[in-house]
Amino acid sequence: MATRIIIIGAGQAGAQGAVSLRQAGFAGEIVMFGDEPAAPYQRPPLSKAYLKGELEEVRLLLRPCAFYEQQRISLRLSERVRLIDRGAQIVITERDVETHYDKLLIATGAPPRRLNSPGAELENIFYLRTMADSDALRSILNCDGRVVIVGAGYIGLEVAAVARQAGRNVTLLEMADRVLARVAGKAVSEFYQKLHRDAGVDLRLGSALDEFVSENGKVTGVKLTTGEIIDCESVLIGIGAVPDETLAAEAGLEVGNGIVVDEYARTSDEQIFAAGDCTNFPSLRYGRRMRLESVPNAIEQAKTAGANMAGKSIVYDALPWFWSDQYDVKLQTAGLMEGHDEFVVRGDPETKRFAVWYLKDGKPLAVDAINDPASFAMGKRLIERSAAVDATAIADVSVDLRTLAR
Repeated sequence: MATRIIIIGAGQAGAQGAVSLRQAGFAGEIVMFGDEPAAPYQRPPLSKAYLKGELEEVRLLLRPCAFYEQQRISLRLSERVRLIDRGAQIVITERDVETHYDKLLIATGAPPRRLNSPGAELENIFYLRTMADSDALRSILNCDGRVVIVGAGYIGLEVAAVARQAGRNVTLLEMADRVLARVAGKAVSEFYQKLHRDAGVDLRLGSALDEFVSENGKVTGVKLTTGEIIDCESVLIGIGAVPDETLAAEAGLEVGNGIVVDEYARTSDEQIFAAGDCTNFPSLRYGRRMRLESVPNAIEQAKTAGANMAGKSIVYDALPWFWSDQYDVKLQTAGLMEGHDEFVVRGDPETKRFAVWYLKDGKPLAVDAINDPASFAMGKRLIERSAAVDATAIADVSVDLRTLAR
């Protein structure tokens, strides 16, 4: 029986894993290692409310610090684990401190993908993942000059909205022919393109960065592959994330677009589990392996991992869902649209309240709901039930969505 469980990673998944271990009855020692000095905190507000200064640091915390003491969860903050020795069942920190484990949970997340263009290490080029990143980025909201954002995914769009609301000039560069191309359908992309352009964002689709322009070690502009140079004061890079699988790979665990786990969140080593953005897991619902970058996935998979490390046998198959806040618009997404053969728009995008339903064989695969919580809630319910729906009824706003579930 396990007497000590170590968790590598003090983010959403790591914290939830510790909580779930206690909830499942594990009474032994829990030790959590985190790279940052802060106790586990929420990351989504870093590009929104916290960046604006509307949310204090203490309100970012997932639990009060006293909670971990009460639950006998030892937080080893600002301590990076550099090695997992599976044979000896120990982890070794960068300070060469060795700690034995009976079971181990890896929850290392997915840091931002880095750009390697010439000049990428110049001053005033930002990435956003940590509280410290957001603190540093906040300085751009009070400076003169243009902000260039590279990448029109959730992070890029959310920071663009905050910067425009702060009165900054913003140029947003996206290589694809539409924003949110990987995660949303064309109707949603077109809505957000208009939303940002109407707010004054200089949105450049099909635009690729070639190199950074500098003076005295500081970025002063970006040069596009077309040769155009856009003068700027600062740059945010938001081109996706890469799973942090280094420790797992060096320990000989199976990896491939993340740490490979089974439906129980167990890695190729029976004593080691993994959860959150760093994992590649099998989805029974979608019939394929996938890796998700979302808080709900991190929480639910960590619940599964924690329970199973405590001796239970629970299969992870939660429905993916996501959200994004930009200006006065909330996007809520349930499910994954990949593989749909039909889509239905319910409502009028001009009103900033509508939803796009993605169907396959007459059943909903995903719903993108813009300021439409009812469509999100009902879509989530119908996707979970794999219920057949009438596309005509969905499109008719006079039809009560609740009748679709009967």
